[in-house]
Amino acid sequence: MTIKPLIILPDPILRQLSQPIERVDADLQRLADDMLETMYDAPGIGLAAIQIGVPRRMLVIDVSREGEEKQPQVFINPEIVKSSDERSVYEEGCLSIPDYYAEVERPAVVSVKYLDRNGKEQVVEADGLLATCLQHEIDHLNGVLFIDYISRLKREMVIKKFTKAAKSKAL
Repeated sequence: MTIKPLIILPDPILRQLSQPIERVDADLQRLADDMLETMYDAPGIGLAAIQIGVPRRMLVIDVSREGEEKQPQVFINPEIVKSSDERSVYEEGCLSIPDYYAEVERPAVVSVKYLDRNGKEQVVEADGLLATCLQHEIDHLNGVLFIDYISRLKREMVIKKFTKAAKSKAL
């Protein structure tokens, strides 16, 4: 397993639409393992393939608490098929926007259809942190970032800060 470098805002790759995965094979399994390793190393609870520069519709999640046994989950071609009218608010962060957090309101419960790491179709009904994390990561696959849910002024300040940091690193 290999820890991959994370794509950081304002990299335009983060706004790309990820392509569906045609088949589950050994290369895809390896990518899933690399993504989990990268996510754990960061550390984070979710990672979309686009965040390591791979525009494919796959994400990994582990919302187990510290001290609990790890519960890695792989979602291939995930799709929200149902979401509740009830809303919940979580303070979200993102590995591609390090050290920035904001409250985001999303549906409280979602049903997600996906292929597991063996290519078997699954449906999960998620609430709480898992629901929020799934929606956050599926947004990544569609080129959407959690800062798109905050006010325009705050979003522009965040983008400006990261653009400035990227320019100073490039020098």
